[in-house]
Amino acid sequence: MPMVTRRLRDPDINPCLSESDASTRCMDENNYDREKCSIYFLKYKNCRRFWNSIMIQRRQNGVQPSMPTAAERDEILGAMGKMPY
Repeated sequence: MPMVTRRLRDPDINPCLSESDASTRCMDENNYDREKCSIYFLKYKNCRRFWNSIMIQRRQNGVQPSMPTAAERDEILGAMGKMPY
């Protein structure tokens, strides 16, 4: 598997892996009709936007790594009580 693909499939690097997989699965199931999968695209976009804002805040505060690990993300989402996206 190429390095880029491996990185995209790594849950510590890609916080929106499940949303990405869901949108791809929807496209496969609906013969690549983008209109039928718009809700999945919106969820993915909101996920990326949310974690990007977290990453920016962590960079500004000097926290490394700027993207929280999968375990840290679970703690953040647990503290919020619900999915913010």
